[in-house]
Amino acid sequence: MKVARAIAAQKGEEFVKPGDLVEVRFVKGHSLSLTASRLLALMILAAGADAWEDKRHRMRKADVRRGHKGNERIGDMLEELHRTLFSHDDRSWRGKKAVTRFPLIQLSREEIDDEHGSDGGWIEWEFTPWARKLIRESESYAVMNRQAVLGFRSNYALRLYEIGSLRLHRRQPVWKPDLTELRAGLGIDPEVYGDFAQLRRKVLEKAKSEIDQLAHYTVEWTERKQGRKVVGIDFEFKPKQPPEQIATIDEIGRHSGGRRARREGTVEAVSAAPAGSDPAPSPALPTAFPAGSLRYGEAARVFGAIAAELGGGWDRDVIAQAYRAQLGARLAGLGGERLVRSFEGFCKAFAAQRGAP
Repeated sequence: MKVARAIAAQKGEEFVKPGDLVEVRFVKGHSLSLTASRLLALMILAAGADAWEDKRHRMRKADVRRGHKGNERIGDMLEELHRTLFSHDDRSWRGKKAVTRFPLIQLSREEIDDEHGSDGGWIEWEFTPWARKLIRESESYAVMNRQAVLGFRSNYALRLYEIGSLRLHRRQPVWKPDLTELRAGLGIDPEVYGDFAQLRRKVLEKAKSEIDQLAHYTVEWTERKQGRKVVGIDFEFKPKQPPEQIATIDEIGRHSGGRRARREGTVEAVSAAPAGSDPAPSPALPTAFPAGSLRYGEAARVFGAIAAELGGGWDRDVIAQAYRAQLGARLAGLGGERLVRSFEGFCKAFAAQRGAP
């Protein structure tokens, strides 16, 4: 919750989801649709560092429906959240291994009249006691991007994105479920994709293509076999390097129309600006990366603070030197938000790959 509060204070697109909520499993026969999964992510974003408290949280309907004019789908999504059961490994009152089953939402209220003025109405909700317990006691967290969450078109991709975001900066950024755990984690109904070739084609390959396009990391997997039978999957999550990070920042800022075609390479990207150039940066952001130390000057203080916060304790000038070497001539074409976001991603990747200094 401290991390959630700090990230919310930055007023950017990133937000935190507690690790214990990422790792809850769907009870057999239960899963969330893509729209309900997005709504749950937005609820956690809106609740922020207060999500663990016994209180009601509020959000504008306009933040949920995005480009849709009507609000009729919001009620369906709330009812779906109320119906869906999750499970979590636990201990019984006797200290024995147990499984706890619970919903995440215990109450919701939706404004339904048409006299909302310009805000379009609000919803409010309360998390269940067990959900608040998981949020309060979680010792890990996933940092996700709001635009990426809203950009996914596969519910399985969104679930795998959450799991990858949770594991990305661990010493071993991997997830090694057996097939039963995989289905429970991604919310795959036991009755569908019984043949692994179908599961690979319909779930894994589609999820990977979306994550590689929209996330700040990529995902690879290998199949564990007993004889010729696949019994499990080993996923590995790798931070993107600056050139790929820049492409991702550009993609999630673009309209979703044509995204699939761009992902599959069936259309040609059209840009009003020359290749390799940036749109005019915000005046409040640096226009170029400092050539010298990150300890002096206004621009240096901006990037020095980023390196100190995200660089895992490494010397900020060591990180800066590695960043310049990595980008080379491409660095001259960066400015404004793209430059800042690129350096943030590089610092995270630098710290994840090298560990503590």
